[in-house]
Amino acid sequence: MTNRAEISAVRELSRGIMANAASMRPVENRTRKLQVVDLNGRVVLALTRPANFVKSTVIVRDANGVAVGQIVQKSIGLIFGARFVMESGGRHVGSIRAEGSNAWDFGIEDATGTEIGRVTKTWAGWTKERFTKADHYVVEIHKTLEEPLRSLVIATALALDIALKQGQQTRGSSLWGTRRYE
Repeated sequence: MTNRAEISAVRELSRGIMANAASMRPVENRTRKLQVVDLNGRVVLALTRPANFVKSTVIVRDANGVAVGQIVQKSIGLIFGARFVMESGGRHVGSIRAEGSNAWDFGIEDATGTEIGRVTKTWAGWTKERFTKADHYVVEIHKTLEEPLRSLVIATALALDIALKQGQQTRGSSLWGTRRYE
């Protein structure tokens, strides 16, 4: 059995009830902002998915608000699975590929095509899967990575979730469309 210890948390920044109610965009197409915070509540990474229609781009920033790079959806995955690229400073630094059209297992590759990590959606348990919006992802990193690739790989599970799953309404969904991240 693996020992697990909480090392960070994710919070979603809200635009406010009035701004959401006044928006003409469907909930799943609105701008989303997430922060990864340490146990003291300090921001470690910030992710922004600007309002979109079909394909998503997730901008990743460091603790100081400086852009690290972006994760850009290249295919929506109807037949061969979703595909994303990781970019920083205008250059390709890696990619993320789904293992199939319905899979929640993704391989993460560096710019040379070498697998450097994996993202797997794990079973959260019947109660959480049925009655909440909580999802559990495991991000496995195969080796020590340098920046900006390190931060982009760490942001991968959240980027996949807000790009691929935000629009899927679950029991208990509301007009405001918030998701719970654990």
